[in-house]
Amino acid sequence: MNTLPTNGERPADGTPLLDVSELTVHHGQLRALDRVSLQVFPGEVYAIIGANGAGKSTLLRTIAGLHRPTEGAIWFDGQDVTRVRPERRAARGIAMVPEGRRLFESLTVEENLQVGATYARKGPWTIERVYEMFGWMAERRSQRAAQLSGGEQQAVAIGRALVANPRMLLLDELSLGLAPVVVQRIYGMLPQILATGLTVLLVEQDVSQALRVASHLQCLLEGRTTLEGRPSDVTAEQVEAAYFGLARAGHEGQRESDSLCSGSTTSSRGS
Repeated sequence: MNTLPTNGERPADGTPLLDVSELTVHHGQLRALDRVSLQVFPGEVYAIIGANGAGKSTLLRTIAGLHRPTEGAIWFDGQDVTRVRPERRAARGIAMVPEGRRLFESLTVEENLQVGATYARKGPWTIERVYEMFGWMAERRSQRAAQLSGGEQQAVAIGRALVANPRMLLLDELSLGLAPVVVQRIYGMLPQILATGLTVLLVEQDVSQALRVASHLQCLLEGRTTLEGRPSDVTAEQVEAAYFGLARAGHEGQRESDSLCSGSTTSSRGS
């Protein structure tokens, strides 16, 4: 069940904050994303799930401007940002917490937060407010990031993104490498973050965690969308089939033998 304060309904005006259309991305000869589309509406927690190599991080990095797409378009707040540089996207309101946190380990906690404020927009988030949300952080502001635990580093990475006062927060694998109790503590901060008007696009391997927090869900497999919808509208069997490719295997088997019945369905854009 969704534990965040949302009813799962999308805005009446139907205007997405982020609109990704038919996005294809290559890493050399490898096609990492294949015609992926999604729309994220203001106030949503939109979760992208999938196994390793599904293309989840590539999708977030492309939205942030760190990869150039081969085809497709990215629109943010009604403007085409497909070819806009990463720092300009940050100035327009897109901030990312990358996989593995990527802090400057030789810098202090406060210096890392100051880095996040480089392209800050006007808004409610300041370094002092981050200290208020993470009660331990103010006392350790002069400590080097390398001396922090994994969970503490993740908190600093989130704070670094927040002080930019983004409209959309891209969260890449928040739970990776962290103890379950730490993951719960970090995800417990999401309602406070959303209350300031932020929209969240979340990449997560932990399907159960994603289902708990998301208002909308999309599954990737080998760079393609295999499932999309609200968590309340999909079954555990559909999620499992989409995650592991069982739906695709069943569909291909049906075409080959012409005698099998599809045991599961996946939702697609426009269905």
